[in-house]
Amino acid sequence: MGATGPFPGPSGTPPGPVYDRDEADRALARLQAEHEAIETSLLSLQDHAGRRLLEGAQLTGVTKSRWAVTEQSVTDLWTYYDAYTKALHQALELRGRRRWPSKDDLADLTERLRGASVAVGATGGKLSERFTLAELVARMNELYATSLDMIVAADAVWSALPARIDLLAAELRRTRSLAHSVGVRPGEHPAGDDLADITEELTVLRVEVVSDPLAYWRPAQGSSAPGGGAPDSRRYDRAARALEDVRREIEAVLEVRKDSEERLLRLRDVISRADRTLTEARSARGEVLAKIAATEVPAVSGPSAVLHERLSMAAEYRRNAQWHRLSPLLEALERDAEDELLRARESLTAVTAPLAVRAELRGRLDAYRAKVARLGLAQDPLLIERYDAARRMLWSAPCDLRVAEGAVLRYQRLAVELAAQVQGQGPGREGDRVPGQGQGAGGGPLGTGAEDGRDGRGKRV
Repeated sequence: MGATGPFPGPSGTPPGPVYDRDEADRALARLQAEHEAIETSLLSLQDHAGRRLLEGAQLTGVTKSRWAVTEQSVTDLWTYYDAYTKALHQALELRGRRRWPSKDDLADLTERLRGASVAVGATGGKLSERFTLAELVARMNELYATSLDMIVAADAVWSALPARIDLLAAELRRTRSLAHSVGVRPGEHPAGDDLADITEELTVLRVEVVSDPLAYWRPAQGSSAPGGGAPDSRRYDRAARALEDVRREIEAVLEVRKDSEERLLRLRDVISRADRTLTEARSARGEVLAKIAATEVPAVSGPSAVLHERLSMAAEYRRNAQWHRLSPLLEALERDAEDELLRARESLTAVTAPLAVRAELRGRLDAYRAKVARLGLAQDPLLIERYDAARRMLWSAPCDLRVAEGAVLRYQRLAVELAAQVQGQGPGREGDRVPGQGQGAGGGPLGTGAEDGRDGRGKRV
């Protein structure tokens, strides 16, 4: 197929002086070259693949109406070309009569080449018209450009979109087959519904593209060249993105099928650890209520029955190969199980905080006792008295943490005063603070303390 393009510019000029022989010969030569170029362009348009497809297609919409206009334009083009050819041949015949044309011959020849000497019969419902050769070429250029623009646009859409739609449809069939293998079907899983929607969309899209390609053509802004623009692939692109989303979801379901047993085992372990931690927290709460006085201990809830029910449901889905349902359930369960374990640990920490405070106070009391012993002050009566008072409070049940902390602080202050005197630093002050002094009931590290002491009656507390 020859290359299509605009006709060459008209070679005629406005009416003016009569041509001489050389000017007439040059004008005829240009017209002959122009005639050949026009013929080549028209033949290329006639053989254009897009035109042949348009002739044989069942068109609808915009394309149907524009093709009707374009068909008439192509017919008019050939009519104008025939008239142009006839006029050129008559001019060549006139010039060929004599080697040296007379003035009358040159005047006649000038009129034929520059005057409105070309008669065109009625075309497309129009009456017959007369043109100069220049006007006739301009008219053909206009009709050719609009016809070629329409044909090239339709051909570009047909060349681009149907093949891409077919490839996407093939991928859709593979994805749908894979989806069915893991239970992803319309009405049972959102991805199955999406696949059905995409299938319908591609079917409709292909029919519309084939029957009305110009509805899917976006002309280039500001371009006057025939065929300037690009196919409109927005609907196709949306369908492709939707299919990719479904494909990723199905791959996730396949991953679930592959590692579901391991994930269920991990879930059972996490939920079991949460249950054991809550059991420990409830036991610790009873111990705290028995051993610590004047303390608010938060309540501890029982194991989550909902989590256990959902875990059983997940196991049932796996046994029945309902992977599309198992996938989102496992993801939600993994999040909720970790949250449950964190909640259980926080409950244990909250209820054992008073025991941790008591253990910290016991440790602080014994640490200062060891310090005064190294300084030789272990037999000081007042120190012994304050130590015994603090120890009785800390190793009795129930223990009042606020009162016990005050007793420990009094022992600390006295120990600091006496240590200062021994070391030659002068008498200390009753209000001096020591490391760790002034911590409230929550000031010590959290955790269970060591209950290895006995009260004055020998009872373990």
